[in-house]
Amino acid sequence: MEGIGLVLEGGGMRGLYTAGVLDFFMEKNLYFPYVIGVSMGACNACSYISRQKGRNKKININYVNDSRYLSCRNLIFKKGLFGVDFIFDEIPNKLEIFDKKSFYNANEKFIITTTDCDKGEPVYFDKNQCLDEEIFNVIRASSSLPFMASIVKFRGMNLLDGGISDPIPIKKSIKDGNNKNVIILTRNKDYVKKPFRMKFLANKIYYNYKGLVNAMVDRHKKYNNTLSYIEQLEREGKVFVIRPKEQLKVRRIEKDKNKLTELYNQGYKEASQCYDKLEKWIVG
Repeated sequence: MEGIGLVLEGGGMRGLYTAGVLDFFMEKNLYFPYVIGVSMGACNACSYISRQKGRNKKININYVNDSRYLSCRNLIFKKGLFGVDFIFDEIPNKLEIFDKKSFYNANEKFIITTTDCDKGEPVYFDKNQCLDEEIFNVIRASSSLPFMASIVKFRGMNLLDGGISDPIPIKKSIKDGNNKNVIILTRNKDYVKKPFRMKFLANKIYYNYKGLVNAMVDRHKKYNNTLSYIEQLEREGKVFVIRPKEQLKVRRIEKDKNKLTELYNQGYKEASQCYDKLEKWIVG
């Protein structure tokens, strides 16, 4: 499968859809040589590359009502809605052990998308450039939503959510040499991102990061333009898109375990439904 990339959108708890798709892929032993992820997409990719089926489901459903994972208390006392120390330290190292050995020994090239707050531009990290605990710092940066998480300082850069500057990094995958791409989206087909309405607040909070503010203001244009580009590539047969067919009921920040389980099951089911078509597209 040389020259085929796997592109994973973020979307917070909507990423349970992606988790279901990837678990089905793992059942079928379907691994792409190149994987690029943003935010929750990058989190999901880690367990996919380490061959840990079901791990993403366990983490994001079993712990969602644990205050250490997600709570207003975290926002007050730890300056972030999500408990980053719990998510990126205690869970992978103690509770739902992340198989680092399998992850780093895997042949897949894995790219993690972040946003440089000073420039407002995407910064991409290869898994092989991030040793041991560094990988969690980069994944944390990719998943740190503005207003809801602190800026992550890494290698002299100030980083936040990769979805701000490159929400669906299909162009990066193509630039890296992938002529065909499987794209997993976490929005319905009719979704159009609306303009950013919090510029005043963003300027107040991120007054030292004009590049970041500009990227947030322009994000809806970049997102919608990327969707149009993906539709063009889809017509040309260059991408295979998997996205929720049923209307989404899950919000970015969702704590209803039943809804999250349904979304995971939806991803698994819809991946199985399109699998024969995907196989033909891969070899075509």
